[in-house]
Amino acid sequence: MTSPIQYLLVTIFDLYVMVIIFRFLLQLFRADFYNPLSQFIVKATNPLLVPMRKVLPGVGGLDIASLVFAYLVVLLKLLVLYALSNVGISVAQILVIGMADLLSQVVSLLFWLVLVRAIVSWINPGLNNPFILVIFQVTEPIMAPVRRLIPPMGGLDLSPIILILGLQFLLVAIQSWIFTPLLQMM
Repeated sequence: MTSPIQYLLVTIFDLYVMVIIFRFLLQLFRADFYNPLSQFIVKATNPLLVPMRKVLPGVGGLDIASLVFAYLVVLLKLLVLYALSNVGISVAQILVIGMADLLSQVVSLLFWLVLVRAIVSWINPGLNNPFILVIFQVTEPIMAPVRRLIPPMGGLDLSPIILILGLQFLLVAIQSWIFTPLLQMM
């Protein structure tokens, strides 16, 4: 049973992990870092991420420090939650559950970004809003391959729908193939 405090902690940790993942995606897809949304994300993550970068430099254009930082925040969340619930768990289980949790949060963030992009493109396809521009810059690299497989039909782009279904499938797969067996072992 989840207490209100546990719910609040999970929400705070998960939102911060999403901000860290968003920063990783901004760098990965070379989105505009001078955008107001990008600047917020940079300012929210810099205090703890800059020191980590001194220890973990980027490799091949990938910001490894962001991924490790997000993983550490997920592990901290799990440790706090298991301590609050007085549940015994091994270090190996926490590490695997943490990796699955991080992976599910990446997929979940991509799902929400694609969903926002789809809704905005159906309502107002203009890119006048700086927040929407960044969302388009982050989602385009994952939507373009789907669009090549299924080109727009009669002016209707089905790639967001296909991508949303695929991302939802991944979330269910992560939960049923990783989370459920691990939680049953406890």
